[in-house]
Amino acid sequence: MITALKRLLTTSLLGAALLSASTVSVAAEKSAIDGILASGELRGCFEAGYLPFYMKAKNGQFIGFDIDVAKHMANSMGVKFVPVNTAWDGIIPALQTGKCDIIIGGMGITPERNLQVLFADTYLEIGQTVLIRPDLAKTVKSYQDLNDAKYTVASQIGTTGAMAAQKYLPKAKLNLFETSADGVLQVANGQADAFVYDLPYNALYASQHKDKVVHLSKSFTYEPLGWAIRRGDADFINFLNNYLKMIKNDGTYDRLYAKWFESDAWVNQVQ
Repeated sequence: MITALKRLLTTSLLGAALLSASTVSVAAEKSAIDGILASGELRGCFEAGYLPFYMKAKNGQFIGFDIDVAKHMANSMGVKFVPVNTAWDGIIPALQTGKCDIIIGGMGITPERNLQVLFADTYLEIGQTVLIRPDLAKTVKSYQDLNDAKYTVASQIGTTGAMAAQKYLPKAKLNLFETSADGVLQVANGQADAFVYDLPYNALYASQHKDKVVHLSKSFTYEPLGWAIRRGDADFINFLNNYLKMIKNDGTYDRLYAKWFESDAWVNQVQ
């Protein structure tokens, strides 16, 4: 009886070990890390024009906070960073179909998106704010004042800005545009009353166009940003989370943050 039990236990443990090894093997085979190391390239998806995260400079190169972080990340892996400029409304499908290995930044973590992609830990927290026409400054003091049918609000298709406008300003007329630049121009040109978008972008735009817009700078949403990868890749997410901890504690993150968010020395490169 004891011998039979030992035999059964041994068989069960062996089976469990084989199953575990098989699972690890399958997971490892599916990790984007293998492809990145084999190709020598880390391909990062983004949509150029989201200041100061990723922009196209006068010389044709892509620059910005997320671009610098991605280059540093690639260097830490011993590979080259390859930028993949992608329309925002198609950026998740681009990741899912293998056109890039990672969405490198500017993506707000939401439950809906989390059903499609795997997010690394939050690397920056922002929120939605509003840019309004200067002539509305005396009557519009808060985003709530815009929840009226007489106002036209602009934002970008597929962004959390558009989601926030739909949720919090259901009575206003909402016009959505392909890019953030197209959306904010509606306000600057007097064709819309307000533009709903991320705080860093709005703050920078307002500082450069003081005669065109007024910034209601208090965020009315909470929005954590995270790097996104394909679902089921535990190895890659482990690397990303540990990499984030490293750069936040060795001075790299603070140095790059100061370069892009606390200084405007880079502005002339994109104007």
